Amino acid sequence: MGSNDGAGDRPTIMVTNDDGIDAPGLQALVRVLVSTNRFKVLICAPDSEKSAVSHSITWRHAVSVKRVDIGGATAFAVSGTPADCTSLGISKALFPSVPDLVISGINMGSNCGYDIVYSGTVAGAREAFFNGVPSLSLSYHWVRGASTIRDFTLAAEACLPIIYAILAEINNKTYPNTCFLNIDLPTNVVNHKGYKLTKQGKSFNKMGWRQVTSDTQGGKMLSTMTMETNSITSTDVDLPTISGESLLFKRAVRRAHVDDNDTDFRCLQKGYITVTALGALSDAASDCQAYLKEWLPGVAPRFSSSAL
Repeated sequence: MGSNDGAGDRPTIMVTNDDGIDAPGLQALVRVLVSTNRFKVLICAPDSEKSAVSHSITWRHAVSVKRVDIGGATAFAVSGTPADCTSLGISKALFPSVPDLVISGINMGSNCGYDIVYSGTVAGAREAFFNGVPSLSLSYHWVRGASTIRDFTLAAEACLPIIYAILAEINNKTYPNTCFLNIDLPTNVVNHKGYKLTKQGKSFNKMGWRQVTSDTQGGKMLSTMTMETNSITSTDVDLPTISGESLLFKRAVRRAHVDDNDTDFRCLQKGYITVTALGALSDAASDCQAYLKEWLPGVAPRFSSSAL
């Protein structure tokens, strides 16, 4: 393990998220990590909710950073995106050393299938992976009426064995550097069926739009773009005030299930803690590659400017 600024042999874990540094998922995760007394815990997380920002980064402007008091951890709130927070936190510009492991979460709402593309939580882990730092993203499948804030603590505790195991592999220099892990925890996490290795499915939130008369009409949205009509205040989406003759539209969201049995969301529904290995590349399906291999050579002869 790297030098951890007086932490002895304890590995360093850096925590980020996209729900914001005050979010109950991050707070529960940090409390559980600190309570083990086995890690040095750093936090570099957005100062407000940055859900569904995907892997966007702040490029032209500086980000502001403010020290935050979170018991047992060294914590900073950042005005940027989750990817910004991870990049800053592993850069040695803010902390004196690179963490051994980056954990992004715990997100309120699952991140499976195509939702992974939109997720700021997954981006927080992916940014670490881009820079050669082992990482994982954690998400809890929050369901209105069935979930409580205490479930985040149970979710964090359920992830401790895999966190211990990853750090042991890192220490032994046997942990693969060709992927990072996306972990989703089921709603009834206390009775989960164990860890299950899955592949990213094709489930997605089918997006639509509907006209509204005010910013607050139409309920609130969880950080994975799942509509809830009674979610907690910290998951509200801040919308700009629009006046005059402008029309107001809000997203209308419903999930379309197109998964096979061994995919992340389907296994999550069955009560498993899903573990999905992700990379940085998005390769097209083999049938698409085959089609384009035949199609591309004929593009120039058939559609040159002289032929139009």
